Amino acid sequence: MTACAIEPAAEHEDDDAPRAGCTITADGSYAARLALDRDCWFPERWTLDGPEPYAVPLPAHQPEEPGTEVQPMGDGRVLIRRPTDGRHMFSLLYPTGPGTGELLLGAVQCPDEQTRLRLLPPAPGGDKAYALAVGRRSSAVWLVAGGAFGPEQLAEVPGRCSGGVWLDRGGRMLALDRESGGRTKAVVVDLERGGEVSPLLQITDDSDDRLLLADPDSGLLLIRSDAPSPGRDRLGWGVLGSTLPVRFPECLRTPDCAVTPFAIQPGQVLTPEACGVALRVDGPVGSWVGVWRPAERQVRHLAAPEGWLAGAGWWTRDGVLQLPYATGAVPCGVMRWEAPQRGAGNCATSHDGAAHGQRPDAAPTQAPAAPAATRPVPLQQAPLGGLVTN
Repeated sequence: MTACAIEPAAEHEDDDAPRAGCTITADGSYAARLALDRDCWFPERWTLDGPEPYAVPLPAHQPEEPGTEVQPMGDGRVLIRRPTDGRHMFSLLYPTGPGTGELLLGAVQCPDEQTRLRLLPPAPGGDKAYALAVGRRSSAVWLVAGGAFGPEQLAEVPGRCSGGVWLDRGGRMLALDRESGGRTKAVVVDLERGGEVSPLLQITDDSDDRLLLADPDSGLLLIRSDAPSPGRDRLGWGVLGSTLPVRFPECLRTPDCAVTPFAIQPGQVLTPEACGVALRVDGPVGSWVGVWRPAERQVRHLAAPEGWLAGAGWWTRDGVLQLPYATGAVPCGVMRWEAPQRGAGNCATSHDGAAHGQRPDAAPTQAPAAPAATRPVPLQQAPLGGLVTN
């Protein structure tokens, strides 16, 4: 599973700056980014499911403007959003010999100039794409690619929403962080039931509870909340539908660094505590990668590859973390880090086989296993009287 690194609140995003990172499909087959050629931004698609990654430039007849977003689709085409005078134009780009083909999908008009629209993370399946329009009092979920008649509004949620995490493999249940009444709580939007909204995270009445990542296979949730320490956010984990409390491990508490989870290992259906979690760590000396499992009490710190598209990466079911990078010498590269056996050393390998030594592995400590769930259940139903912070 892969997911984009998401800031806790929409106001942290700079809508006027092109995105220099990349976005990866849910199955890790394709990626898309805005690449820079001198002072000109242009879309670029990466193919990742072959023996060696490669990039295909998709330039238009003119450079892309600030605020442009791109997202890969499951068939290799690239969705692009271009803001123009209060409207957001959507097209699908694809290579056509020496040029770039473009299929115009339509536009979304934002009547209020204060409304902010952005693409949501890639949906499972890769045949549809969604956007979130955040207004003053409500937020709207739009289907912008994969519909029958162009962009279509699917749901309107009272309150200002941010984030965006898919909870199932069918692309039906979307979790959003909704700000309402001075608090932020994660809610679930059912896109097949007219946008029906139900609560997801309700740790305490007075806490801000945001969902950062979710794995549909195991039900593992990565959470940011100030429930353990009011006024100070902490990273925690829970399991969808579990009867165990939300846990806030001390090893994820780093006062001098910002830690953001960006990918969860899929396929661990009955053992969510065994899922590998990739973390982006931003500190005084730069950015690097952390790897952690809920069953462990330590974070392994890995040197990111030179030119890492920070905050981007994905796991295979076999426990291989893949990190995309671009340099002058390697314009499209992937470093692979395989989770070691207990007590073994770590080894990361680039796409061309070059090895990068890492720190020795830390011995994990087992935590109680939690059952997987198949439907969203508010975590307030769990016995949260004793928040676990070990």
